[in-house]
Amino acid sequence: MLSEQKPATELGPTEIISLTFRLYRKKFLQFFVPFLVQAIVLGTITYVITTTFPIPEPPAIPTDYTASYYEELLPWFYSFFTTVITVGVLSGLISWIVSTTTTGVLVKYTSDQIEKGNSSLSECLSYALSKLPALLPAQLISGILIVIGLVFFVVPGIILAIMFSLIIPAIMIEGTGAFESISRSRTLVKNRWQNTFILGLILGMISVIATLAVMLLTLPLTATNLTVDPFISNVTLAVVGPLYPIAITYLYYAMKAKQNPEQPTI
Repeated sequence: MLSEQKPATELGPTEIISLTFRLYRKKFLQFFVPFLVQAIVLGTITYVITTTFPIPEPPAIPTDYTASYYEELLPWFYSFFTTVITVGVLSGLISWIVSTTTTGVLVKYTSDQIEKGNSSLSECLSYALSKLPALLPAQLISGILIVIGLVFFVVPGIILAIMFSLIIPAIMIEGTGAFESISRSRTLVKNRWQNTFILGLILGMISVIATLAVMLLTLPLTATNLTVDPFISNVTLAVVGPLYPIAITYLYYAMKAKQNPEQPTI
């Protein structure tokens, strides 16, 4: 099988987007299914967590507020916040692990398409699972730093997000460790932050526009049947989601080619 076009030099954001859509159209099901499975898994796990830790019912409001009412209210507040924190932590932890794995799988799948022209989702999944000891710490460290930067300084948070944008490709393609991948990502995007930022901005705009368009088109249906809304949201995410891992893989190869350009043959 013919491999996809491997960038031989640095590419602009629009060129990367063009290559991303071309590969996505060619292998739509292979990219769509992992994100659909992710949505089903996360939806099922979230349902199990929320049913296992249901939000406690507040005490009935009396006609006159007595001391006994406040004695019931304080334990309810404690139980309420404990449940919310438990559900939030468990859901966030599982979502982080599953989404990181899915992104790793599709980065590896895209890389195999570029390098070899063929890929196996099962092999990519096995490889991604073996790389979780590097993927999860790297994502955790970068995520904490980005959040701190966004909360306190905003602009440094955006810079850090750009700096760490190629952590997953560095691990999945080069086999770097957690800390090495952070340094490698920073090296690859060094002095090329503008293109990386614009690419992320374009991907974000595509995601927002697609989500809003689906919401408007399906509004009559979701307004009369609330149970349909989560299904439509998950399908939309499964359609749009693969664009990110494909794009950052092409970005990785473009940055690597810029850093180490191929020598012309004589």
